[in-house]
Amino acid sequence: MSRSFAPDAHSVLRDRAFVQLLTGRITATLATQIQSVVVGWQLYDMTRDPLTLGWVGLAQFLPMALLVLPAGDAADRLPRRLILAASWLVQAIAGLLFLGLTLSGTDSPVGFFGVLVLFGMARAFAGPGMQSLLPQLVGEARLPKAIAWNSSAFQVAVIGGPALGGAVYLLGPAFAYLLCALLFAGAATAIALIRRRLPARADTTRQSAFARFTAGIVYVRTRPIILGAISLDLFAVLLGGATALLPVYAHEILHVGPAGLGLLRSAVAIGAFAMGIYLGRNALERRAGAIMFAAVAIFGVATIVFGLSSSFVLSFVALMIMGAADMISVFVRSSLIQLATPDAMRGRVNAVNMLFIGASNELGEFESGVTAALFGTVGAVVIGGAGTLAVVGLWMALFPALRRVDRLSDVATTRTPPG
Repeated sequence: MSRSFAPDAHSVLRDRAFVQLLTGRITATLATQIQSVVVGWQLYDMTRDPLTLGWVGLAQFLPMALLVLPAGDAADRLPRRLILAASWLVQAIAGLLFLGLTLSGTDSPVGFFGVLVLFGMARAFAGPGMQSLLPQLVGEARLPKAIAWNSSAFQVAVIGGPALGGAVYLLGPAFAYLLCALLFAGAATAIALIRRRLPARADTTRQSAFARFTAGIVYVRTRPIILGAISLDLFAVLLGGATALLPVYAHEILHVGPAGLGLLRSAVAIGAFAMGIYLGRNALERRAGAIMFAAVAIFGVATIVFGLSSSFVLSFVALMIMGAADMISVFVRSSLIQLATPDAMRGRVNAVNMLFIGASNELGEFESGVTAALFGTVGAVVIGGAGTLAVVGLWMALFPALRRVDRLSDVATTRTPPG
């Protein structure tokens, strides 16, 4: 390990390459959040059907699910920096296509769903590229701190993006989409300008494409701690994903309009950002597994409170708590995955993680839209929160090794799998 990788909490913030990565991620996430608010509000205003919001999630998830494993293999064989830059450039093109659809004056959501499919394809490559590039830039010794700061930077954009999205929507969706395209292009430029020499990619030419694509699945399946951490997030967020229904809450329950929708979406990120800053400055020393389970349980309780609330202030606070709890879970899960996976496998293992995250987020949006259509908006959120609590109890029994994880460093490995 080089001296530049000394475990200093603040040294990562003086690392130019890491700062460039943060800049790109903040910019791209800001664009994603603005676009999410604008697309959600525009399509719901176009159809007035909550199931439309579910289709928005599904249109992004399906292409991502099909491509994320090949994308993980690409991240282990090709320059991760260039993969990430190219992914964000394609997302900039998607923003321009949204702009064209809006200027055309269409009243059909079909074209928007088509662009969302392209956007999901690009995200399939961005996820493994981003997550596997980070350990290369900072090294394992600084990785937990880098994850915390990286997650905090992400939340900065998640805080500002929805609020900004609600505000710029008032200037028209066309302006918002143009802004998103420019932000994605800027993010791609920031990553392309990283000049640090990175380790050579693993030689996997002797393996078949199928073996390479599925290597991440095999690795995760044989490590109960990683499998438990990833699947806990999948089912908890899949069931407790209230954020997909925020346009309905803002429109029909809290009556706060698009600006209020942006604030509600930002509330989750405010809680996550505050917790991320804390984790970036204070190491999680002991009982990491138990803390992760407790955080997901708190997330479920806060989801129920939000679902039952008809007060904007109470809803805002509940969403903040959800964000803080989710940040703890994300921090522990990300640290476990990165530290327990050798670099030659990180692209493919992070692809599996991305698939699970995509299922919990985008597929969760579809699930929320369907349950809202069946049980009503409030009923869907409350049922989801209760389901999250049930998952916590079940997973504590199914994955005792995860529950017993003490120090994050206990799972660290530098081993490279054979083949």
